[in-house]
Amino acid sequence: MPAFGLLLIALALAAPAGREPIVGLPCENCEAVFEGMPAEPPSRARIGAAGEPGQALLVTGRVRNATGKPVPGIIVYAYQTNARGIYPTSDRSRGLASHRHGKLRGWARTDAEGRYAFDTIRPAGYPDTDLPQHVHMHVIEPGRCTYYIDDVLFLDDPRLTPAQVRRFDFQRGGSGVGRPTLRQGVWTIGRDITLGKNIAGYDKCKE
Repeated sequence: MPAFGLLLIALALAAPAGREPIVGLPCENCEAVFEGMPAEPPSRARIGAAGEPGQALLVTGRVRNATGKPVPGIIVYAYQTNARGIYPTSDRSRGLASHRHGKLRGWARTDAEGRYAFDTIRPAGYPDTDLPQHVHMHVIEPGRCTYYIDDVLFLDDPRLTPAQVRRFDFQRGGSGVGRPTLRQGVWTIGRDITLGKNIAGYDKCKE
């Protein structure tokens, strides 16, 4: 392995005290998942502040292990653009890794049945690009490790062509591609997660 690759792995595994090591490299700004994380995230959380302009969206899912058993106590971190395709930032986060993630971010901890949910708004794709709408997601397995998984992608998004699905659907943590449904003014989309699925270096997570 090239020396630079070995250096990246060493830096990732040398996590600050009290923080889970990062696996599944490369993972840009993965340390941001810890910045601002509440001590006890709820199982249903909000991404950003209430009243954010945009179409209401509920992201729901269940976290399971490789054998299909629901896993409680897993933290799911999510961040996204606003309805204009921008990551709105705050002066308070300037200089932190999380500044690039913007203000629309949140954490949910799975309940006894492995379920989690986020209330948010539908994001927009980046302006002046062909990139589709997406919600970024990471997993924190407390005491073990953290890693990013495939984004939530929306099958009703005109930008999400078959070519784009092939480009972004790596099945990291299972597929993030889903078809949202609209009911009483709220879009709902599911994003189930399989811990460690297709995550390089997952075998290095602490036991």
